[in-house]
Amino acid sequence: MLLDLATVKQHLRVEDDAEDALIGLYALAAEESAVAFLNRNVYADEAAQGADIVGIVINAAITAAMLLIAGHLYANREDVVVGASVAKLPNGAQYLLQPYRSGMGV
Repeated sequence: MLLDLATVKQHLRVEDDAEDALIGLYALAAEESAVAFLNRNVYADEAAQGADIVGIVINAAITAAMLLIAGHLYANREDVVVGASVAKLPNGAQYLLQPYRSGMGV
């Protein structure tokens, strides 16, 4: 996993351990989502990247994008919100990932 649980919990402002499994799931989903959007593998460091010339080593922008995705999943646990005004916010995660995207992706 590219995001460590402590960093994700700090981003979410969660101090207890009650939701660690759920937060870990969201962190993995955020990583998978970012990798799918980038259309390339993301590695923790150059040693892990090895000979993968298409892959990329994680950087601050990719980390921030993954944290935004994990935060969105944590804050919005359902597909539908009932009884609330809705306004789409700009997708900061895609903005951060776009410069590193390979091809059209998904």
